[in-house]
Amino acid sequence: MARFATVADRDSVEKEMAYGDRDQPVTLYQFLSRTRDAHPVRPAVSFQLQSAPTDPAITLTWSELLAEVTRTANLLRKLGVDEGDVVAFMLPNSLETVATLLGGAVAGIVNPINPLLEAEQIAGILRETKAKVLVTLKAFPKTDIAQKAAKAVANAPGVKTVLEIDLNRYLTPPKKWIVPFIRPKVQVHHKAKVLSFGHEVRKMPSDRLTFPDSKADRVAAYFHTGGTTGMPKVAQHKYSGMIYNGWLGGRLLFDEADVLICPLPLFHVFAAYPILMSAIASGAHVVFPTPAGYRGEGVFDNFWKLVERWNVTFLIAVPTAISALMQSPVNADVSSLRTALSGSAPLPMELYNRFKAATGVEIAEGYGLTEATCLVSCNPVDGAKKVGSVGIPLPYTEVRILMQTPDGFTECGTDEVGEICVSNPGVFEGSTYTEADKNRNLFADGRFLRTGDLGRIDADGYLWITGRAKDLIIRGGHNIDPAEIEEALLSHPAVAFAGAIGQPDAFAGELPAAYVELVAGKSVTADELLDHVRARIHERAAVPKHIEIMAELPKTAVGKIFKPDLRRLAITRVLNASLAEAGFAARVKEVVEDKKRGLVARIERTGAVDGAAAAQKLGEFAQAWEWAS
Repeated sequence: MARFATVADRDSVEKEMAYGDRDQPVTLYQFLSRTRDAHPVRPAVSFQLQSAPTDPAITLTWSELLAEVTRTANLLRKLGVDEGDVVAFMLPNSLETVATLLGGAVAGIVNPINPLLEAEQIAGILRETKAKVLVTLKAFPKTDIAQKAAKAVANAPGVKTVLEIDLNRYLTPPKKWIVPFIRPKVQVHHKAKVLSFGHEVRKMPSDRLTFPDSKADRVAAYFHTGGTTGMPKVAQHKYSGMIYNGWLGGRLLFDEADVLICPLPLFHVFAAYPILMSAIASGAHVVFPTPAGYRGEGVFDNFWKLVERWNVTFLIAVPTAISALMQSPVNADVSSLRTALSGSAPLPMELYNRFKAATGVEIAEGYGLTEATCLVSCNPVDGAKKVGSVGIPLPYTEVRILMQTPDGFTECGTDEVGEICVSNPGVFEGSTYTEADKNRNLFADGRFLRTGDLGRIDADGYLWITGRAKDLIIRGGHNIDPAEIEEALLSHPAVAFAGAIGQPDAFAGELPAAYVELVAGKSVTADELLDHVRARIHERAAVPKHIEIMAELPKTAVGKIFKPDLRRLAITRVLNASLAEAGFAARVKEVVEDKKRGLVARIERTGAVDGAAAAQKLGEFAQAWEWAS
């Protein structure tokens, strides 16, 4: 299998492999059936409930996986899910999650939902997608997914059936016997029918679909965007985009001898498409360790031993997970490991160096986004890598760096920063989101998806992300890239994670501030970190005015530093200090997200306050605020 190493190699792949030709599968079921025919008895997916390298695990071959997907699709059709209907799932990783993701897309439109969202947001997604069926967990110790699902369905009357998956089947005695006695009770206030997934799916035929497989490209998945506040947007994915992502991995990255360890959640596009779809395209074997992946108990402690157990060749990670892995020694034989693939956020150079020194393995960094189904670019696995870049745009992907002007869009020159705009088979032109209003002004020149990410393309064709437009710290009209501050902080050996944001300032609009989480067992003061970064940040304006050490930084389910929460902390701290200094008996009660105004500080009175004078003081800041009721 050829793996591209340069822009020229990427172009040769396009000429050699006419993506979308007649021999390419049209539907997901055809895609999976082809792999079953080629590799019927090879391992497809493995799952272990607990993280120790000796804990029980279950593996499905490609024949067995197709059978499970067939049963699941047949069950969903029986429950009323047609091509245009939605089956949502709110699940951690498991073999049933894989079957639901694939079977849901075969039967109708599958809608993965992040279980870490609040029940109100989950209900909002269920209503937005008009889901008929929800697949979720049966109540199980140490998780509240079943409880959240019950609350969400009570506020989503369109859900007619709830299918429950019982993780107890993965346990062995005596734990298996104990769970029924300690299983949490769930209060149900909805009218949906609740059925056992395992019991119902076993009634279905596994050797054929009971309905005609759609023969045309169609929307087969709804993935909501990231975030843990506000109402996420819902992106639409077609079969063509899903298969395109798999084709890329199968053509350029993996083959049937590869083993991928993927501790990332299947409700996120990174695991669902570049990993699972690529495994289908190539016949590679994917290992899912524990339901919670990297968040699972003992996963970081046992990780290298799991790599040895499964003879892993590709490690799938995000920068925050790589940083956490570097806090534990490599205490196993990892000679099978060829490459680590990192996505979701830019990779700091210091973290790359630490990982390579510890493992002897390089990291290939890539870039993708939910709105483009996923993949956009990747550093060549076997070729020239530019650490810190996100590599070369992938075959059949066109990336333009554009700047919006009053007269439209102009293309930026080499190394000139602008908005990253993408066109490829994963981009659903004109209808990226389910809500029509959210598609307005989303495309440049009709077909280029505006990602909202800022970046540049260098003279060699490598793409560099410089930040998100909304992440830029704008100090008195001067743009500061938070990545420079984060890189400087992460170069300190005591720093595990760092997030830089703009804190409100009455004079400059914003000033840079940074929050850090330390490596376990290490210690350093904020003043020492400030001295450290002063010598490494090239422009004086970018030196943070505030550095705060936290026990743990807020992170999303896929390990990204969740900056809205850091902004909330900064807004609260700065406004409270300003009110106190001016002698006002008032403080920030909470910081909420408003769809039109962004983050809004709600101010509560703690005593007698001259409202007009306090409003004048708060008005010195560009930060939106309002009196709390």
